[in-house]
Order: sequence, then structure tokens, then C-alpha cells
Amino acid sequence: MRMDIDFGKPLTAAWDANTTCGRAFEAFRTAFEYGETADFLALVTDDFRFSVPLPYDEWKEPQFGRHRFIELVQFEREVLQVALTPQFQLFDSQYGVVVFRAEGLLSNQPYHNVLTVVFEFKGERIRSFHEFVGMPLKNY
Repeated sequence: MRMDIDFGKPLTAAWDANTTCGRAFEAFRTAFEYGETADFLALVTDDFRFSVPLPYDEWKEPQFGRHRFIELVQFEREVLQVALTPQFQLFDSQYGVVVFRAEGLLSNQPYHNVLTVVFEFKGERIRSFHEFVGMPLKNY
């Protein structure tokens, strides 16, 4: 029995902050660069969850809720001063993928990495995100 799966036609753009994916990433970037989480939190659903690749037991499992996101931003900004530069996005109505560069200081040492964040959308809102790193974070 053959089953055809239609994955739809994802849209690719070099960078466009005016898409659902672009708005999500711009709010994500503002949170981590400046510690301002209001724009990001205004975009999340009530059942919001996220996963990040931090080398600590308390962060290894999926995380839930707005307050936990605020704790993540505060934690990361204590050791990481970084600028995030989007490279490209790939998205459809349910998911968005952004590949971005992160450059700055990690524990007062030069830091650069290429990361990917995958957003799951429910309408125009962020239901979840999962972050993936290009180079493992060992020195957090």
C-alpha cells in the first residue's frame, strides 16, 4: 500500500521580519539581546513550551510557560552577551525555522556559533520553540 504525504510547499526567504516566523524571531532576538521579553510573551499561546540545549539537568527536559521563559532569558543574559543575526528562514503556516549566527561574549570569552530555532505556530502565535546549536555549549 502506497501512501503519499503532502508536506505542503514551505516558503523560503533570505530574511523577512514581516512574516509570522520573522516576527517570532525578532521578539526572540530582542529577549536575548536586551532582556526585554514582553514582545515575545505577547506572541505565545497559553500552552507555550520550549526546549533549549543547555548543559544543565534543570534545562534538559521540555520547559513550560511564560515565567520559565523569563527565567531562561535572565539565566542566559548572566553569562552570555550576544548579538543574534538571522541568516534565513523556512516556514509554512504551522512551523518556522530560522538559522542564525550568535556572536558576543560567553563568560567573558569570545563566542560565536550558528544555531537553529524551530517555532511551532498556532495561528499567528508561538505554541513552542526548540533551539539547536551548531557547536555544543560546554563552557556555560
